Amino acid sequence: MNSRQRRGVILLVLSALCALAAFAGVLSVIRDVNSKVGPEVTAYRLKKDIAPYKELTASQFEAISMPERWLSETAVTDLGQIRGKIAVTQLEKGSLLQSDMIVDRPELDPGQQEIAILIDASTGVAGKINPGSRVNIYATFEEKDSDSGKDTSKLMVADARVIDVGKLTPLEPNQSSSDRRRTATEAVPITFALDTADAQRVAFAESFAEHVRLALVAGGGEATVVQPDDRSYTLDEDKQEAAR
Repeated sequence: MNSRQRRGVILLVLSALCALAAFAGVLSVIRDVNSKVGPEVTAYRLKKDIAPYKELTASQFEAISMPERWLSETAVTDLGQIRGKIAVTQLEKGSLLQSDMIVDRPELDPGQQEIAILIDASTGVAGKINPGSRVNIYATFEEKDSDSGKDTSKLMVADARVIDVGKLTPLEPNQSSSDRRRTATEAVPITFALDTADAQRVAFAESFAEHVRLALVAGGGEATVVQPDDRSYTLDEDKQEAAR
């Protein structure tokens, strides 16, 4: 082996040693990154905005992989957690789903039943009534024979619990079977959890009242007991009070 061949062999050996050193350095960097980042887990990101109090479905989320150490303790890593849940606030597209963003959908108590009615969007909802809200349900009745009676406003159900608020629905003229809805163009289906007697009262009002309105009850306290004398009102009551 001449000197030129020896130099070639030495260069090949040095090149191999440099390659091994570089490979070892890469492995060291990878091990260092893995030790700092840790194992990855599956998290879920919103595909689109979700309105408050809307029921959640798996199709609204996409799975992504993230280092476990980068996720908060409240991050949802199992999509089964959304079963029977609703959004508690406005959820924004691209956000990671957290357990404190969702709550259980309101359920029926023993002896209760669901009943849904359409409420005029302009007078009965105003965007403030959501699942879990407590409302008073009022109905106004027009006396057809003015010689024998008076127009009356009645409290049909006090402290009714809302369990679902539907989507804003345009009303067609032939959708309404009552004169009271001829001027309404949009309505929202509201579902209540009521006992049998209150469900009958609401069904009667929905069928025969001129208007049905909801009044939001302040939360955080016990239900207000409504006295029998306060459940019905006519304009004559104010006239009599003013005359005293």
